[in-house]
Amino acid sequence: MTHLPASLAAELERPRAVSPQVIKHIVGTYAVAREDIGAFLVEELPKLEDYEIDLILAPLFTPSLADQSVFAELLGKKSVPTDQWSALTQQLTQHPTCARLATEDGATHPVPLRDVTIERFVHRLRLEGTIDDAVFQLIGSLPQVGDRALLKAVARRAIWDHTGRRDILTRFLKSVGDTFRADDAIAFLKLAETYEPTSVAELRARIPHWQQVLRQDINEGGSKPFFNERVEELHGGGRDQRRQDNSRVTAKENEQAFLERLQRVLT
Repeated sequence: MTHLPASLAAELERPRAVSPQVIKHIVGTYAVAREDIGAFLVEELPKLEDYEIDLILAPLFTPSLADQSVFAELLGKKSVPTDQWSALTQQLTQHPTCARLATEDGATHPVPLRDVTIERFVHRLRLEGTIDDAVFQLIGSLPQVGDRALLKAVARRAIWDHTGRRDILTRFLKSVGDTFRADDAIAFLKLAETYEPTSVAELRARIPHWQQVLRQDINEGGSKPFFNERVEELHGGGRDQRRQDNSRVTAKENEQAFLERLQRVLT
């Protein structure tokens, strides 16, 4: 646990590309030219109110599952109580913690992080989570060593605090073995968090209906929303309708294949 503040600082300070979403927000809200984004981050951002800074930097400092996996590996089954988070945030603010934000021109800009951004990152890492002993042992027994950190991050999510859902996770881990796919673990987590099945039997009973809906939608060209509510922009957006349709169909075919694999695992 003594390495936690240093690990948090290292993750917060690693280089991050300024995303199109952040650029669009800055350009649209503050009338800044794209080529001046770097200067804005260094010179103007520190002058803004906390809520403005949070709106700008939230897409860059809201932890992804990959971010959570770094700390899931570090903590293992341990948890960090919420009453310790304020001290962690204060320690990182006083460090001081300085982000390195890369703009489209390839330049990297140092941006000292205010507590509102650090707090967002810390509060969304699932530091308060833990892993059931049996689940932890199952993850450690999987041959794919490089994927264990990701699985620990999956296992620390709040969805598995429910006994019935934890049984689903246990069945999944017991059955995948050498056939484990990291993408399947992510899709499995998304499905559990979206539909909140309460038992293996309930989840298994719902899969045929989902498969039927997907088959029908694939036959119709994938025009309906994604089964797992994926973000349309990730699959081509509205720029090229033909490419968008093809991408949506491919994504749905991938979902169908995942459900087939999950059905075998749960049977």
